[in-house]
Parts: sequence; C-alpha cells; structure tokens
Amino acid sequence: MSRKGWIATATITTRHAGAAQPGPSAPPAITHRQTMRAISGLLLGLFVSMLSSTIVTNALPTIMSDLHGSATGYTWVVTANLLAMTASMPIWGKLADLVDKKRLVQSALGIFVLGSVLAGLASSPGMLIACRFVQGIGSGGMSALVQVAMGAIIPARDRGRYNGYVGATFAVATVTGPLIGGLVVDTPWLGWRWCFYLGLPIAAAAAVLIQRTLRLPAGGREVSIDYAGALLISGGASCLLVWISLAGDAFGWASAQTGGLVGAGLLLLVGAVVVEFRVREPMIPPHLFRDRTLVLAVIAAFCVGTVMFSTPVMLSQYFQLGQGRSPVISGLLAVPLVGAMAYASIHVGRIISRTGRWKRFLVLGSVLVISGLLLLGLIGPRTTPVLVGLAMVPVGLGLGMVQQNLIVIGQNTASPRDLGAASATVQFIRSLGGTAGVAVLGALTAHRVTDLTAAGLASHGLPANSLGDGRDIPDLDTLGAAMAAVVRHAYATAVPDAFLSAVPLIVVAAAVILLIRETPLRTTVRDVPTPVP
Repeated sequence: MSRKGWIATATITTRHAGAAQPGPSAPPAITHRQTMRAISGLLLGLFVSMLSSTIVTNALPTIMSDLHGSATGYTWVVTANLLAMTASMPIWGKLADLVDKKRLVQSALGIFVLGSVLAGLASSPGMLIACRFVQGIGSGGMSALVQVAMGAIIPARDRGRYNGYVGATFAVATVTGPLIGGLVVDTPWLGWRWCFYLGLPIAAAAAVLIQRTLRLPAGGREVSIDYAGALLISGGASCLLVWISLAGDAFGWASAQTGGLVGAGLLLLVGAVVVEFRVREPMIPPHLFRDRTLVLAVIAAFCVGTVMFSTPVMLSQYFQLGQGRSPVISGLLAVPLVGAMAYASIHVGRIISRTGRWKRFLVLGSVLVISGLLLLGLIGPRTTPVLVGLAMVPVGLGLGMVQQNLIVIGQNTASPRDLGAASATVQFIRSLGGTAGVAVLGALTAHRVTDLTAAGLASHGLPANSLGDGRDIPDLDTLGAAMAAVVRHAYATAVPDAFLSAVPLIVVAAAVILLIRETPLRTTVRDVPTPVP
C-alpha cells in the first residue's frame, strides 16, 4: 500500500460541532461503518485472547485431576498465562513503534493460536504450563496492540467511542470465560481440551478479518531493538508477579523466598532504568514519565486494575463458597457487573467523542466504583442475588467509565512516535495492579476465612483443624451440614470485607484523576493537545 494510501486510511477527520474541518489538503474522513469494519478483527482477536485467560477458571480442577497435577501446578497454570501476558506488553508496545503494526498483530494472534493448540494437546502439567505461557505472550500482544492499532487510525476525540467496544469486549470475555469453561467440562462429549480448541475458529475468523479490513501505517523508523531493556523489564516484572501470585500460599509474605524474588525484581528493574536512559530506542522511553498527565494516568490505572481484575474473582468465591451455588449459576449472577460495564463503556465513550470532555466521567466513574464497593461490603450470607446484583451495577458503570479512557488519556498526551509505548505502559501497569489486587485481596480473604472458620467450628464443638491446614479450598459437597454451614458463613462474611479493603485504592485513583489537567482530545492522529483553559 502506498504512503498516500495509508495516510488517507490512518487519519480520520472528525465531524463534531466545533471540530476542525478538513481543508483542501486534509485527508478524507472515513465513516463509522468503515472504522467498525477495520477494527472488527481486532475486537474478535481481543475477545478470544481474553477468553483464554478466564475459561480455565472453573475447568482447572478437572484438568489437573486428569493430568495428575499438584496444587502448585494448579496455581502455575493460571500464573504462567498472566505472567507472560503482563510482562510481554511493554515489548509488544515498543515493537509497534518500530515495525509494521499489522504484521505484529498477526504475529501475536498466531502465537496465541499456537499456544492454544499445544495446550489442548498437553499430556502433563508441565507441558500445559509451558503452553499457557506461550498463550499469554500472544494474549499480551493482542491486549497491547489493539489499543495501538486503534490509536494509529482513530483520533483521540473519536477513540472514546470505539474504546467503548473494547471495554465491552473485555467485560464479556471476563465473565463468560468461567461460564463457558464450566459448561465445556460438564459436557461429556466435549471434555476439558475443548476449553482451548473452542477459541480456534474465532481466532481464524479474526485473522481473516484483520487481513482483509485492517489498514495500518507501517513502522517508519529504523529498527533498533532494545534487547537488554526487554530482558530486564520482563525479568523484573516476572519476579514481582511470581512473588505477588504465590506469596501467602506457596510461601509466606515475610519469607526468604519473598526477599529473594522482591530483591531480584527490584535489582533487575533498576538495571532496566539505567539501560533505558542509555539506549537509542528504549522499550519504555524515560521521557514519557516527564509528562505529568501520563504519570497520573498510570497511577490511577494501577489502582483501578486492582478492582477490575479482583471483583469477578471475589464474586465467584462469594456465590460458590459463600452461598453454595454452582459455577454456571455464579457466572450468570455476575451478569449485572458485565452489563453495566459494557453499557458505560459504549455510551460514555460516545458522549466523550461527541463533546471532547472526559474528566467529569472519570471522576464520576471513580465515585461510582467507591459507592459500589461500599454496597458490596454490606452483603452477607443471606443477601439475595437481586440485592447483590444491584450493588454490582455502580461498580460496573464506574469501571466502564474509567478503565479504557485512562488509556485514551495516555495516548492523547504522547506523541505519535511513542503511541505504542505509551499505550502498553498504561496497560502494563493496570495488569500489575490487577495481579496485585487478586493476590492481596485473596490473601486477606483467606486469612479472614481461616479465623472465621476456626471460630465457627469452635461454636459447634468441633476442633479447629477439622478442615485440615486451611490452605485448600474445601469441597462443600463432601462436608457435613454443620461444617458446610460454617464454611459458607466464613466466605460470605470475608469476601465483603475484601471489597471494603479495596475502597482506599479507588479513593487514591479518584484523587489522582482530580489532579489530571483536562486537555482536548486530538481530532487527528497527528495533533498535539494543549490544556483546556
């Protein structure tokens, strides 16, 4: 495709009132329909890659039993995927600034498909963990590159509208994954291997759409890959992610393993900082952090990520262990969270595109999340699903308003030259926050459950060690009525406490968002924003 052709495709001139109108030499506008065709393959690829991260949630007990895996292997099947996805994001983002973006998207999707096929063929826990790691690399690429690709063809002023579809895709994949996984495992003629095979037709359709409809500008700079920075950043992030994921379970928070992983992680990241200041094309350009808006957006993204990733996990524990409901029913009961998140992502994105004003929605979204978490902190063992669903709605609405638009803000403040690195940096930090949130809130819940279970058993005249050492999640179906009631009460009480524990983080996010100066969103992919008077 000629340079003239991709410039015409990569620049969308907005048609809002007050937006700059194209002059005689301005590139022609492309319609909403053309834009949707261009990003349809991206959204489909994002959906299937995110689905793979959650579909094994309810299927893992069956998978590990069939492969004769251990409790440690159980944890690593999840951790390996999340680790690879998060650690690879900055690398994918930087590569998008250097090489052909479309080929990079296709490569990420291809790596994901390869990992999925091999995971479905896994014959041992070790092989499955390795294949999940490969899957995670592909998923990290899709997560980072979808935002980069959209940033390359859609001006920030219009991006809120289309990022709404990204938020809705993410929300639907997050909640439907465990639901589909449970259904697949419970269907005798399918089996757990189809948790990995079901996504292949979707990935194939995404690949066809990407090839036929997506037109992106090719990388315009000489390729100079920062291999040292990539290794140091991914290595440092990996050490911290392993620590966050396994501390409190495989080893203590204050242990030699903790000291080793944290020390190694920090040492590698310090080395990365030194390297990034010296190389020609750093993986995460240090000058990005001279921009006050990007720094504040990153801090807010970390805080919001803790709630966005941990809320579905906490709700699953509440419904399944606190109220004794099946995995499929638990997934269905989380629909209010997903529906609210999808609705806010799409409709608020449209309003932001129409008006160009975004800060009010980020502030309102933060307030809604805080209100929803406070409401979820009031639920208990006998709270009806209707009331729990009503408490989920403000959390979903708030997350829908905030999470994708923080990426838009980061992109809007960065130069087109650093679009990929800026996008991936915000997503990378958000994923770190999500991992930390799941681990820390999970540890708080487990500690609270242990105390409540011991007190409950004592009140029934049962020894405190009746359920073992308390590390393993009990199977309610195998317990007696008295013990099952104690466990349900413990989880139904502990999970709401975890929601309350997350409130201060969103208060920090709200305070940080208030400090961000609102700038007008760019009306072309090359504009430089100036502060709003």
